[in-house]
Amino acid sequence: MSALSQLTSGNSLAARALRSGGLTVVGYGGSQALRLASNLILTRLLFPEAFGVMSLVWVFLQGLSNLSDMGVTQSILQSKRGEDRGFLDTAWTIQVLRGLLLLVVTWALAAPAAAFYDAPELADILPIVGLTLLIMGLFPTKRDSANRNLVLGRITAIDLGAQVIGLVVGVAVAWATGSVWALVANAVTTVVMQLIFYYVFLPGAMNRFRWEKPAARELIHFGKWIFLSTAAGFLLSQGDKIVLGKYLSLSALGVYNIGYFLASFPLLLGGMVTRRIMIPIYREKPPSEGSANRAALHKMRMLLSLGLFGLLTGFAVLGVWLVGMLYDPRYVLAGGVVVLLAVMQIPQIIALTYDQAALAAGDSRGFFVLAATRAGLMMAGLLIGAHNHGLVGALVGQGAAMVMAYPMVVWLARRHAAWDARHDMVFWGVAVALAGVAIWLNLPAISGLSALNLP
Repeated sequence: MSALSQLTSGNSLAARALRSGGLTVVGYGGSQALRLASNLILTRLLFPEAFGVMSLVWVFLQGLSNLSDMGVTQSILQSKRGEDRGFLDTAWTIQVLRGLLLLVVTWALAAPAAAFYDAPELADILPIVGLTLLIMGLFPTKRDSANRNLVLGRITAIDLGAQVIGLVVGVAVAWATGSVWALVANAVTTVVMQLIFYYVFLPGAMNRFRWEKPAARELIHFGKWIFLSTAAGFLLSQGDKIVLGKYLSLSALGVYNIGYFLASFPLLLGGMVTRRIMIPIYREKPPSEGSANRAALHKMRMLLSLGLFGLLTGFAVLGVWLVGMLYDPRYVLAGGVVVLLAVMQIPQIIALTYDQAALAAGDSRGFFVLAATRAGLMMAGLLIGAHNHGLVGALVGQGAAMVMAYPMVVWLARRHAAWDARHDMVFWGVAVALAGVAIWLNLPAISGLSALNLP
C-alpha cells in the first residue's frame, strides 16, 4: 500500500508518468465517449453527406496545420530551456504568427478546394472553421509546460469541459437547422472554450510577444525537421481520406468516417499517451544510460501494449456488432471498415513508443526520416490498393505499408538504444493470431465493403 501511495501521490518520475498516463487515458476516453455521444445524436439528425463534407474539411485543415508545424510543443518538451520565459514567449510568438498565416491561406484556398472535391459547401465552411487554426495559435505555452512536467489534471478537465459545451451547441444547431453547420458550430465552440479555459484556469505567467534570437534559432533548428515530419505525418493520418475522397461518394465517405472513428480509438489513444509522457520519460531516464532504465521502459511498454491490444481485439472482433448496436441502418457497412482498419493498425501499435526517443534526444532529423518513409509507403499502399481493389485494397495497402516500414522503426530505435526485441517478438506473434481470427469471423462484412466503391 505504501508503494501504491507513492506511485499515485509522489513526485518521482514513475509517479508523475503513471498519473499523467492515467489522466491521458481518462481524458481521451472521455473525449471519445463524448464524440460517440455526439455521433449517435447527430447521425440521427443529419445525413451521411454532412459527415463526408466535414471529413474533407478536417483533411484540408489538418494538411495546412501539419505543413506549417514548427514543432513548438516538442521543442518545449525536450529543450533544456523549456522553463525559460524568453524561450516560451518566443515559441508563443512563432505559434501566433503561424496561426495568422494559416487563417489567410484557408480563406485563399477555400474555393479551389470546393472545386477539386466537387463540394460547393466547402467554399463557405472552410473560412469559418479556419478560425480554429488562429485560435489554437493563441493557446498559452503554460499548457505545454504542464505537459513537460507531467502535470495534466487541469488540462484534462479543461479539454473535456470545452468538448461538452461544443457538443451541446452542435446538437442545438443540428436540431434547429438539420445542416452540416451543426458540426461546424461544435468544432469552433470547442476550440474557443479551450482557449478561454487555458488562460483562466491554468497556473503560470501570461505570454507576450517577444523575439529572442537564441531561442528563435533553437526553435527553428529543431523545428525545421519537425516541419517536414508533420508534413509526412499528415499523409499518415489523413492520406486515406485524401485518396478515398476521390474514390467514394460523399455519402460513402461519411460511412467510412464513422468506421474510422471507432477503429482508430486504440491507436489514437496510444499515440496521445506516448506523445504526452514519453519525451519527458526519455529525457529524464535515457535508455542509453543503463540497463535499469531499459528494464523500466520494457515494463512500461509491455503494459501499454497489453492494454492497447486488449482494446484492439474488441474492435477487430466485435466491430460489426458495435456498429449495428450503436448506429442506424444507413451506417451498417461501417462495421466492415472497423474490423479491417483495426487489423491494419496493428503494426503501428507495436512500434508506438520508439519515435519519441529520437525527439527526446533532439534527433528531429531521424524522426523525419522515419515519418517520411512511413508516409511514402502508406500513400503507395493506399493508391495501389484503391486502384486495383477499391476500399478493401486501400485498407490492406495501409497495413502492408506499415509492415514494410518496421525495419526503419528498428533502425531509429536502435540508434537511441530504445529497441525492445522481446516486446516486439511477443506482440508480432499476437498480431498474426488476432488478424487471422478477426478476418475469419467477419469475412462477410469485409467482403460487403465493395458496395462502398464508386461504379
